[in-house]
Amino acid sequence: MVKIPELFGSMVFDDATMKERLPKETYKALKKTIKDGEPLDINVANIVANAMKDWALELGATHYTHWFQPMTGITAEKHDSFINPTDDGKVIMEFSGKELIKGEPDASSFPSGGIRATFEARGYTAWDPTSYAFVKDQTLCIPTAFCSYTGEALDKKTPLLRSMERISDEAVRILRVLGDDETTRVVTTVGAEQEYFLIDKDLFDKRKDLIYTGRTLFGAKSPKGQELEDHYFGSLKPRVLAYMQDLDRELWKLGIYSKTRHNEVAPAQHEMAPIFTTTNLATDHNQLTMEVMKKVANKHNLVCLLHEKPFAGVNGSGKHNNWSISTNTGRNLLKPGKNPIENTEFLVFLAAIMKGVYEYQDLLRVSVASAGNDHRLGAHEAPPAIISMFIGDDLEAVVNAIIDGKDMVKNDVGNMELGVGVLPDFKKDTTDRNRTSPFAFTGNKFEFRSLGSSLNIACPNIMLNTIVAEELSQFADEVEPAQDKQSAVKALIRRVFREYKDIVFNGDNYSEEWVAEAKRRGLLNLRSMPIAMPHFIDEKNVALFNKHNVHTRREIFSRYEIQQEEYCRVLNIEALTMLDMARKDIFPAVSRYIHELTDTCNAKKMLSTALICDAEIDLIDKLSRLLNCFYQKINVLETKVNSAREINDVAQRALYYGEEVLSAMNELRVVGDEMEVSVSSQYWPYPSYGELLYGVR
Repeated sequence: MVKIPELFGSMVFDDATMKERLPKETYKALKKTIKDGEPLDINVANIVANAMKDWALELGATHYTHWFQPMTGITAEKHDSFINPTDDGKVIMEFSGKELIKGEPDASSFPSGGIRATFEARGYTAWDPTSYAFVKDQTLCIPTAFCSYTGEALDKKTPLLRSMERISDEAVRILRVLGDDETTRVVTTVGAEQEYFLIDKDLFDKRKDLIYTGRTLFGAKSPKGQELEDHYFGSLKPRVLAYMQDLDRELWKLGIYSKTRHNEVAPAQHEMAPIFTTTNLATDHNQLTMEVMKKVANKHNLVCLLHEKPFAGVNGSGKHNNWSISTNTGRNLLKPGKNPIENTEFLVFLAAIMKGVYEYQDLLRVSVASAGNDHRLGAHEAPPAIISMFIGDDLEAVVNAIIDGKDMVKNDVGNMELGVGVLPDFKKDTTDRNRTSPFAFTGNKFEFRSLGSSLNIACPNIMLNTIVAEELSQFADEVEPAQDKQSAVKALIRRVFREYKDIVFNGDNYSEEWVAEAKRRGLLNLRSMPIAMPHFIDEKNVALFNKHNVHTRREIFSRYEIQQEEYCRVLNIEALTMLDMARKDIFPAVSRYIHELTDTCNAKKMLSTALICDAEIDLIDKLSRLLNCFYQKINVLETKVNSAREINDVAQRALYYGEEVLSAMNELRVVGDEMEVSVSSQYWPYPSYGELLYGVR
């Protein structure tokens, strides 16, 4: 029997472990560093390092690594053993404060967007004491930031930590205006729901597209998809349940708050949801979660697919980012309370978020832009590319009452009465939920639903923290000099609600009417990554990041180039994989099947002129025409891939890949999928959608 309280965090050098193993003064000094951001004395670091090493050795660790998050979107680690030689030819196990605090990975081998050339190799990793060290695969993993020799951030953690500091500083300023003299720090918190697919590894190994790209580039629809809606919250298949149980145990060991597990809408699709924690920890935990998901799947002869759209015709996978703001005194600043119209504190933060989302909708869209997510956004499982806010009917009524200067009529929704005596009555929520909204208020937090399943959640949270910090900064600048601060705050709230209410939409975000209405409101519809990404370097956005010291201008332009290049490379790999599959596998398979049909027809004629082979002739004719068309589409795709490589400007190249290459890929797929429907399964070279989606029992 698993004793979860004992298992949870057993592989983490967490606060309880530090308190137990560190001298009292060392523990206090480390906590002061974490709380106040003060530099850590090297003598304190040496004591911490030795205690950390002893703890890790007891858990079987032999190596340590600085675990960081470069611009690849995944984590990186270089392992060094604890061994040091002694004079007698033996070794001892040592780990110093210097080794804990700083590492030196090769900065030129990671994406840098031109910040580091090949001959400029030096980079640094720096220990992040706000995120606990942990043991994984017999290695002590130390969460770190990653920067270049010249000081620019080359990772996703550094700007995230910067953004967290900025929103804290500006939130404390506005809280002082509102009369709060106790709060000294404000933190953003996140719970990132993670969707994923599980398929049989033996079938995965037979699909080049899944191996190379994480998604199927060919595949006719299965006779059954998600039409019956029977998979969502359905009973878990034994093999899937065994995987989920194993996954929970591994995550709990690492101190990850895995709370909820269930089947998602599409066949073979599932979800894991954690309890929220601080944004920095939540980001580290989500990166670990994705890694552990894949490792545990392999133990069960399964493959965990984290691509946003691994299968056409069924739902893709997202990652809902539940974001909130809390004080170090334990108060949730996004909790409306029983009477939100009188909760000035809540209304100020709601106004800041509303204004920020409106003014920086482009940044929120950019933060979730990727080649994979382009396939998912706007379909019937994800919000559209248009960024808007859902706040519910109750809060919208509050906003309207404030704008109009009218009294608010309390909306008492009452109890839910189900009409069955044995079933309990319970209090209804004040508003419904809206699954089509990109950014929805859900009680005491906002759920940013546009994230793709493989995304590092640092990106959208950097944007959220920074834009809200900016609005709070503007608010504080305006009301701090006022004689009557309460009146100034109320006037500010009313003005912001009136000027930025166009960002609020509580209706159906999938409707054509909303597309037209959003355009009328002046909201952006950035349909793809190549269209969205240039907005990242708009001057207003560069100024925003510079003002709050979240990104330097050089870092912004490097990230702009890195993400555009990544998009081009992803589509190039997909196109080349498609060409390989089409030429080497699909074309020969269909040709052989046509040959068999021809032989069958000829054999009939030889036996008797009376034998009719109309069916074979019709199928031969159909497949021959399709195969000829397929061959032509192959040549078109190859030509467009070659043309894309000739484009030097990265933005223009990304746009060409997104419009021309992707279009050619889609056209090739249509013909290939049509042939799959008519070709014998004995000849078709790949497992079908039916096998992939229903192969795990």
